[in-house]
This record gives sequence, structure tokens and C-alpha cells, in this order.
Amino acid sequence: MKKSVGIVETKYFTFAESPHEFRLESGRTLGPITLAYETYGQLNADKSNVILVMHAFSGNAHAAGISQGDQDQPWWDFMIGPGKALDTEKYFVVCINVLGGCKGSTGPSSINPKTGKPYALDFPLITIGDMVATQKHLIDHLGIRKLHGVIGGSMGGMLALQWIASYPDSVECVIPIAATLKHSPQQIAFNEVGRQAIMADPAWNNGNYYDGASPEQGLAVARMLGHITYMSNDSMEKKFSRRLKDDSSGFKFSADFEVEGYLQYRGQAFVKRFDANSYLYITKAMDYFDLSDGKWIPEKGLPDARFLLIAFKSDWLYPSAQSQDMVRQLKMRHIDATYCEIDADYGHDSFLIEAEGEKQSHLIKHFLAKKKW
Repeated sequence: MKKSVGIVETKYFTFAESPHEFRLESGRTLGPITLAYETYGQLNADKSNVILVMHAFSGNAHAAGISQGDQDQPWWDFMIGPGKALDTEKYFVVCINVLGGCKGSTGPSSINPKTGKPYALDFPLITIGDMVATQKHLIDHLGIRKLHGVIGGSMGGMLALQWIASYPDSVECVIPIAATLKHSPQQIAFNEVGRQAIMADPAWNNGNYYDGASPEQGLAVARMLGHITYMSNDSMEKKFSRRLKDDSSGFKFSADFEVEGYLQYRGQAFVKRFDANSYLYITKAMDYFDLSDGKWIPEKGLPDARFLLIAFKSDWLYPSAQSQDMVRQLKMRHIDATYCEIDADYGHDSFLIEAEGEKQSHLIKHFLAKKKW
């Protein structure tokens, strides 16, 4: 049995303090900015063993181990640790809570220094590019010139792609998992329905709910919708089928079916750990993301970079065709790219499921260890 990384401490890095604020892609400025992050393993002497792990949109910096403070469970513990795919006896692994988040990094729930109150909707709209640019400030602060790898699933894959687009000389290995170069209209539509559910909740109060009741009902519905898209039809059939709950007498509008009860449970659990305004801002940033038409690959190509692109056959939210499009663009520019499509049952969330971890781990571990050509 592989070991855990043990107890980890969340650290904080603050920059862009007045009067030198950080300029966003929108043209607006923001500061000071704090990023919450965790590290696992030891940085080697020449700082060449760094793997930057990106979380999905509702994730956080606590990717592995036992947190000293926050009670959130680690979301990628089966991937990070001694002897695991991201081997902490070999690599120095960093995970950062994104700008706009609600788990220690500056976001709409943070205090606006100009008013002394939470930003709420005074927080500026942000992009995936802004998230990566703030991460680059932290990586520079740590004295790291080049990352051995960037890796992430879903939105984390978008962040990994943005890293190579923004800083092509700063990354050697890029591993986007179940990701895309841009959201399709359907993907945007799912996000918009979730946002509308939150904003339709009377408690949302135009984002100004921090001194009172929060829009829990709207946020729970948004999460329920999202969770449906993360699963596959086969996994839902195996887990629930059309089974009724044990205490159900039927013929009423309560949660009679097991799948209904499950979705309600997921929604209610989510509102305890995530901020509704962060949901709005981060999903909007994902919708703005667009690296299509090869504009993420510099004219000189990427002679020092290698790519491993992973997709899942059962993922209908981020279908494998979107990953295949990335591979085609890379191959046309003669860039080292490997594509693997995993036959997993769990849909889009497969990269987070430990039962599928062995398949991913094998691919990732050998890819990171391989020398270029």
C-alpha cells in the first residue's frame, strides 16, 4: 500500500499590493492578491523537479495528504505521494487555489480593502489567463525558472494549456486531462443554467449575501445540474438504475428515486464548502476561455515541450473529440504529443475516481519519467 504525503500546511502568498495592482485581461486592476497553495515533496538543488497540479473549477489547493486546518478531503490523494504517479520522493508538487476561488485565494468573498466589506460583484470578471498569470507570480517567487510539468483535469486542463500558451519556455511536460481548447455552446449552456439558478435565488441579493442568508437553494440546484454532466449514463445506471429509496411510498414529489436523493445530497454538501459568487465567476472564466485555431502554439513551435493528452470514452461533457483536436494541432506543428483514450465508466469525473487511478497513474508516471527523444 502506497504511503500518503502525511500532514500538510496551506501556505499563502500575497502580491500586487497598493499602489502596484495587478492588471487583468479585462483592463481592470486588482490588488492585493493572495494565493493559497500547498506543496508536497522536496525541491531539488536546481529547482528542476517541479510539477504544478491544477484543480478543477470547484477544487482547492488541498490535493493530497491531511490538512492541518481545512476539513476538505484531498481530491487527488491517490495520484500524489511516495511511489505514486506524482512521486513526492522524486518531484516537488505544487497546487494553487485559483484566483476567484473561495479556499484561501482572493475572490468575490474576500474583503475589498477599499470598502472593508466582501467584494461580491465589485470583484472584476477574470479569465483563465488571469489565473495563470497570478500563478506565475508565485512560481517566480519560489525561484522556479522552469516547470518539469503542469497537469490538471477539466478546468485544470485548461489552466495547463494556458500555461504553455502564456509561458511556452517555462514548461517541459503538459498533461491536460478531459479538457478542451474552448467551450462548446452546449458546455456554455450548462454553465449558464447553473448561474441562473443561483441568481434566481432570492437570497442571492445581487451578490450581497455575506451578512445574511446565502443562496443555498440556487447553488445546490446548480451543483445538481453540474453533477449530472460529470457522470455517464452507464455509471448512473449501475449506481442507481430506477431503484426507489427504502423509505419511499411513491406517488409524491419528494426524492423517491435513489438518484434524486443522491443529487440532493451532493447539492446540500456543496453549499457547505463553496461560495455562490465564486461559482459565477469561475464558470464564466471557463466560458471565456478560447485557445482554438492554433493560437495557443507559438510561431516557433514548442521544441522543448512534450504533451500527454488523456480523454475518457464515457465523457460526454468534454468528449474525446476535443482532446483529439488538440493532438491534431500539435502533430501538424511537429510537436511531441501522445494521446490516450481510457475506457472508463465514470464519465467526465473519471480523472477524480480512485477506481480509475491505476490507468491514469501508469500513463502519467512513465510519461513524466521519459526523456525527450
